[in-house]
Amino acid sequence: MNCRTTLPSWQALSASSEQLKEQHLKTLFETDSGRFDKFSRQIPGVLFDFSKQLIDDNTFEQLVKLAKETDIAAWREKMFSGEKINITEDRAVLHVALRNREMSPIYVDGVNVTAQVEAELEKIKAFTERVRNGEWTGFTGQAVKDIVAIGVGGSNLGPQMVTEALSAYSDGSLNVHYVSNVDGVQLAQVLDKVNAETTLFVISSKTFTTSETMNNAQSAVSWFLQSAENESAIAKHFVAVSTNLEKTRAFGIADENVFTMWDWVGGRFSLWSAIGLPIALYLGYDAFVEVLEGAFEVDTHFKTAEFEDNIPLLMALLSVWNSSFLGHTSQAILPYDQALHMLPAYLQQGEMESNGKHVTFAGQTVPYTTVPIIWGMTGINGQHAFYQCLHQGNVIVPADFIASVEPQIELGQHHDVLLSNFFAQTEALMAGVNEEQVRADLTAKGKSASEIEQLVAHKIHQGNRPTTSIILDKVDAKAVGRLIALYEHKIFCQGIILNVCSFDQWGVELGKGLASNIESELTQADVSHEHDSSTSGLIAYYKQKRNK
Repeated sequence: MNCRTTLPSWQALSASSEQLKEQHLKTLFETDSGRFDKFSRQIPGVLFDFSKQLIDDNTFEQLVKLAKETDIAAWREKMFSGEKINITEDRAVLHVALRNREMSPIYVDGVNVTAQVEAELEKIKAFTERVRNGEWTGFTGQAVKDIVAIGVGGSNLGPQMVTEALSAYSDGSLNVHYVSNVDGVQLAQVLDKVNAETTLFVISSKTFTTSETMNNAQSAVSWFLQSAENESAIAKHFVAVSTNLEKTRAFGIADENVFTMWDWVGGRFSLWSAIGLPIALYLGYDAFVEVLEGAFEVDTHFKTAEFEDNIPLLMALLSVWNSSFLGHTSQAILPYDQALHMLPAYLQQGEMESNGKHVTFAGQTVPYTTVPIIWGMTGINGQHAFYQCLHQGNVIVPADFIASVEPQIELGQHHDVLLSNFFAQTEALMAGVNEEQVRADLTAKGKSASEIEQLVAHKIHQGNRPTTSIILDKVDAKAVGRLIALYEHKIFCQGIILNVCSFDQWGVELGKGLASNIESELTQADVSHEHDSSTSGLIAYYKQKRNK
């Protein structure tokens, strides 16, 4: 696979970007009354409007050509058929198999993984129903009231984001708590809220060796045994999602209470697997299946839609356009729905861990930006925090605005007020306010000529800030599944277009290894490793203060 910059479409887009940098979105709308119809798409439950992106007809055509010249269709087929497209780890990439609701066979190394997934889903269903109906009891015979999910990264962000997004649909039979940070404060705060006799811990770690997760798990066991006083009780209160039965047995978890995952599932794409067990426990198995079904609908759309109408592909192309051609180095995720407040953090991991790479598939340094910095928060809160920079700062931050037609909870006119802000912000970011408008406004307010001269520069908004609007029918289980799957396939397409491997995370592994070595220095008196002077000085300072 050659460097993308040699492709005819890439070179054409480079030329287009120089021309469009001189254009203004407001002008593009004024000269084309059909722009919204031309640059928006719909699938069941989702409206995707990209008409406020800085593109024209020619650019759109060249972006589609870029997708064709980078063989997106062939790579898509490789992923869905189980080929090992994670080339640095020689693994298939099959999170789509986890929600394959048509049950079609998918083979990896001659094994039908669809059958494996269905067997695990049945196990999740049976276990979830036992816990939720009170059949599963703890060491004193009481039913479970609280779930404590311990995991980090992909074992935490996905399930927590989904349960937060759908908490309005909980029947209240179980509470769910998440612990990801090895900082003891988080675990201690959760344990203060629960009763050992009625708490079920879900420990999620593929290898069952993840340092942060296992430290939290061991501390949870110590706390639990203060009440249970018998290690045999661990089996009634701890279950695991892991592939390492030897480690889970040593921990005290019975084999039948270990839920599996596979090496063809990356952590940040794993909420559809047994990693999503907290979702099923909290909301019920049927709701978990609805999340899978929503994602499967998008999988089908992604596999079958023409490039011009393929929403995940268009999302990826627009991101590449903004970052690699227009030079915008960050992207904001702005949900106008409180239920989606964790979406920015979830997508931050999804995109930056996937495509934050500096070499191509062939190991050559890439000469372009591969992923923007992903950040954001709920829109209303953001308006009173950082939107000033979005509107008038000297950086341009493309943004995804996400909202729903129906609120989860109807409360007076709250949703109309919320959506009025949603619509207003994208319009204001696109159009801005020019000097003539500012002067007219100040004159109408009775300002003197000298006051106007003092204020006019401060009140100009240049506009021309690109945004995409995604409107869901309602934030329910299927909608959440659809939304996540859209972004997952966007990430995949970005990686292929930019010629980087999206499914490894060697940068994460580097930090883990270094931390493990330093941990031994902090906890054992006779261990010392060679470091640079800064790191050695910091460690020495810490140990000196700590030992006092």
